[in-house]
Amino acid sequence: MPAKGVGVKAIVVAGGDAATDDAAQLAGADLVIAADSGTTWLAARGIRPDLVVGDMDSVDPALLERLAGDGVTFERHPPDKDASDAELAVDRAVDAGADEVVIVGALAGGRLDHELANLLLLADPAWRGKSLRIVRGGTVARVLHGGEGLSLGAGEGDLVTLLPIAGDAIGVRSQGLEYPLDGETLRMGRSRGLSNRVRRAPASISLEGGTLLVIETKKETAK
Repeated sequence: MPAKGVGVKAIVVAGGDAATDDAAQLAGADLVIAADSGTTWLAARGIRPDLVVGDMDSVDPALLERLAGDGVTFERHPPDKDASDAELAVDRAVDAGADEVVIVGALAGGRLDHELANLLLLADPAWRGKSLRIVRGGTVARVLHGGEGLSLGAGEGDLVTLLPIAGDAIGVRSQGLEYPLDGETLRMGRSRGLSNRVRRAPASISLEGGTLLVIETKKETAK
């Protein structure tokens, strides 16, 4: 485990359908945590995790045995538990001092309930102040809380979607988007914040109250 401090980057690999080029997210990682079957995705790329978290019900026992022989640390949990493997893995990353956590394999795994739970995991107030994001190919999802601002990584022509997920989002302001927002309220359950577009990069978003799920999609991915 890395020493706690500023600038610690952790990668959490969940059991969904990670994109092939998501392996690039591992560059510069101080800590790699596999959430259960995320272990298999890493093994297919010859990458050894620092820690495997979960009930281990979706991983080949032979792979687990080999990793144990290589000195990988395991944190086993019973199948009947109150948190997903992905949530437990993020917890461990933060406990280890990570201030940047990138989650891959959190989307498109054939389980809509897990996909939604992973997206909502970003909104947990416990992670406030951390750089926490889900990445899949050309899509990046983050959460913005009231009183915060966010500089987007999206380039000119990329899509930006803003979805309120904890009641209405109040005082939404944008810079650099095609359809500007100037202190607007985005109502939860409505689609007004869907598929805006970056007109001038770097674009930014700020929010007075509420919680926004911010999804950036590369224009090539959105076609």
